[in-house]
Amino acid sequence: MRFSFFHLMPWTELKEAPPQWPVSNSAFDPERGKQLYDAYIDTMAFAEECGFDWVGCNEHHFSPYGLMANCNLIGAVLAQRTRSIRLAMLGNLIPLLNPIRVAEEYAMLDVMSGGRLVAGMIRGVPHEYIAYNVDPDESRGRLREAAALIVKAWTEPEPFGWEGEFYQFPSVSIWPKPLQRPHPPILMSASNEESAEFAGRHRAMMGMTLIADLEIAKRCIGVYREAARAHGLEPTPGHVLLGYSTCIAETDADARAYLADGLRYFHRVLMHSIRDAQRLVIQKSRFFEKEHGERFVSRLVTLKERSIEEMIEAGSVLCGSPQSVVAQMRRIRDVLGNGHFNLNFKIGDIPDAVVRRGMELFRDRVLPQAREL
Repeated sequence: MRFSFFHLMPWTELKEAPPQWPVSNSAFDPERGKQLYDAYIDTMAFAEECGFDWVGCNEHHFSPYGLMANCNLIGAVLAQRTRSIRLAMLGNLIPLLNPIRVAEEYAMLDVMSGGRLVAGMIRGVPHEYIAYNVDPDESRGRLREAAALIVKAWTEPEPFGWEGEFYQFPSVSIWPKPLQRPHPPILMSASNEESAEFAGRHRAMMGMTLIADLEIAKRCIGVYREAARAHGLEPTPGHVLLGYSTCIAETDADARAYLADGLRYFHRVLMHSIRDAQRLVIQKSRFFEKEHGERFVSRLVTLKERSIEEMIEAGSVLCGSPQSVVAQMRRIRDVLGNGHFNLNFKIGDIPDAVVRRGMELFRDRVLPQAREL
C-alpha cells in the first residue's frame, strides 16, 4: 500500500461564510497569508519524514477554499525541500490552461526533482470554468485534446505543428523534456463513471475523492478497470488512488472531535458559496451528463449532513486512533481493491499542531501496519 499526503492550503481566518462566489478578497491579509504558506509548505515537506510516498498539490481559484492557484509553484518549492518523495500535481486543470505551458512546467518539475513528478491531468470542478471564462460544455473535449498534446510535446523529438479543435500551434518543441521515460506517470480524476471510463481509456492512474458510498466507488473502479483493459493496460491496485479526509489522534474521541470541528468550518464556510456556483454551472451546462450532475450535488449534500460516525461507517473518511484507522483502511481496501490512499489531514481549520501530530502517529503507528495491507 502506498500513501500520499495531500494539502488544500485553506484560508482559516474567516468568521462567517462568504455570501457569494467569487469570494471578495477584502478579508485576505497578506502577512497572515505568508505565515500560512510557510506553515503549509513546512508541513508538506515533513510528509517525507513521515514515510509518505507522495506529497500532493492541487489548483483552485477565486476562493478561500484553497490558496494554491498554481500547484506547480508549490511543487517547485518542494522539489528543493525534499529528496525522495514523489511530487504529485493533482493537479493542473488542463482544460483551463495553455497545454504547452503545462507540458513545459511539468517537464521542469520532473527534471528539477530528479524524476519525481506525478502528472495530474485534471478536468476540475464546475465553478472553476467561470473563474477562467472557459465554456464548461467544452471541458471533456479540451481535456482529451490537451492531454494528447502534452504527451506529444513530451515525447516527440522533432518540432511539430498542432491543428486541433481547441488548440493550434504552428510549431512545438519544448525545452526541457521530462527526465522520466517515456514520460511521467499520469493521473486523471475518476469520481464518476464517465470520468472513470475516460481515465481508463487514457491508460492513466485513476483518482477518486468525495467518496460517499463504497458500492458507488466500486462501480467506478470497475468501469475504470474495464476501460483500461480494453485499451491495453492491465491495471494494478497501484493504479487506483482514493482520496480521504483524515484525522488521526491518540483516541477515537479526540479524532472525531477534531474532524467534526474542521468539517464544520469546511462545509459551512469554505464550501458555502462554492456550492451555489457549482449548482449553477451544472444546471446551465453539459459539464456532467444529467444523472452524474445530480449525483455530484447529492454527494456534496450527503457528506455535509452526515455525522462523523455515519461517515466512518460509509467509508467516506478515515478518523480515529491509529488502530481504528488501520482497520478502516483494511475494510476499504478489501471492498475497493485500491493500492493507494491520498490523505488530507488539514480539513477546514483543524489546527496545524493536530495535523502534525496525526502525521507522526501515521508514521509511528499506522504505517508499520498499513504498508502491507
